[in-house]
Amino acid sequence: MSLESVKAFFAARQADIAIIELDVSTATVAEAASAHGVEPGRIAKTLAFRLNDGRDVILVARGDARIDNRKFKDAFGKGKMLPPEEVEAITGHPVGGVCPFGLARELPIYLDVSIQAFDEVLPAAGAVHSAVRISPEALGDITAGQWVDVCQAFA
Repeated sequence: MSLESVKAFFAARQADIAIIELDVSTATVAEAASAHGVEPGRIAKTLAFRLNDGRDVILVARGDARIDNRKFKDAFGKGKMLPPEEVEAITGHPVGGVCPFGLARELPIYLDVSIQAFDEVLPAAGAVHSAVRISPEALGDITAGQWVDVCQAFA
């Protein structure tokens, strides 16, 4: 169902974005980077957070990024990553396949500036063996994502 919701999301936007389906798991950054033959940073991991004001939000960051607690608090206030058992219910996607496309309900989407270091990133596509190749700019456009700087700086 989740992969289907991503396909429907792209179709509704008339987006010609190919979904890559592999025979191996791409559920972790390391697995995805290996399967796609790219550096871990190019994997666009999608994280779900619950903010202290009760809002649930989606954050897409480079695969090797770590959240900078001070920057996160400055941007969002306090919040915590959602536990795995809540992620699928809120996003409609299984852990390892979570992406900012075809969500079960409308959620604010934030894109960390860390992904702008690449011309192309690979977020999941709703399943633990799927992804898409997309530029950070196109990712922002198709998701109406807001750019934030909440990850630790990279050299």
